[in-house]
Amino acid sequence: MCEFCARHGDGAAWYLNAENYAVDLTADLQRRGYVVTFLADFAERRARAIRGLELLRLVPAPLAAPVRRRVTEALQRDHFGQPVTIEECAEVLGITSSIVNLPCPCRRFAGRPDEGYCLAITTRPADDVLGEGMRDWEGGPDTRGLQRLSREEALGLVERAEERRLMHSVWTFKTPFIGAICNCDLASGCMAMRIQLRYRTRIMWRGEHVARLDREACAGCGECASACPFGALSRTREGVSLEARACYGCGVCRRACSAGALSLARRAEVAEVASVW
Repeated sequence: MCEFCARHGDGAAWYLNAENYAVDLTADLQRRGYVVTFLADFAERRARAIRGLELLRLVPAPLAAPVRRRVTEALQRDHFGQPVTIEECAEVLGITSSIVNLPCPCRRFAGRPDEGYCLAITTRPADDVLGEGMRDWEGGPDTRGLQRLSREEALGLVERAEERRLMHSVWTFKTPFIGAICNCDLASGCMAMRIQLRYRTRIMWRGEHVARLDREACAGCGECASACPFGALSRTREGVSLEARACYGCGVCRRACSAGALSLARRAEVAEVASVW
């Protein structure tokens, strides 16, 4: 069980703990204030983070490691995430009472088309979230044109994201309070994946699951390798190779496999990766 689950999950995945959605007024005000600041300052934060991480790549590993740990610790307090499967997305959406389709700041600043794959989630009514939650804050974004979604509409959006091979993840805004489901990949400009994979700085835990490959069923087409956002699957002369320790458990590879050779297992039950988060 990962650290987030142990601290915030009450014996289960932390993002399935209803207490991490229902917050008191003081905590809710802090979270909403953080979201407004996050969106308003995203461009500056992004540029500052990239400059710092690029410089960090030039520093010898023993010296860079403590800096990366401090960055991770700071992010854990405010904005941290974890990949989830499409089935878990459905469970999360079952807990929430308000779902709003938000423009993706990562895609916007990466110059990529934004087709609306970010979901703001809360147990507060949508009108509260979009009104007093954002627009009424000084400097807050104008939210009048944002789309409110039913659970069925949100599930349809997540399904379309999976078809496009986008990884699903849940994110805190003032940990442990959960505020969003994102659907993204490196090509779309996802800052979290870029920081995690390119700069080797942890901004999200690996998921609660890990991919398992049935080699007898595998047709060796390599579609799963093309779909995997984290490079855990590769095509070789012998067929397809799975590096389980590199797997983040998002489950996107399953959709790409027409032979049904890929499945997911609980990470904690797979000895080789049980301690890899």
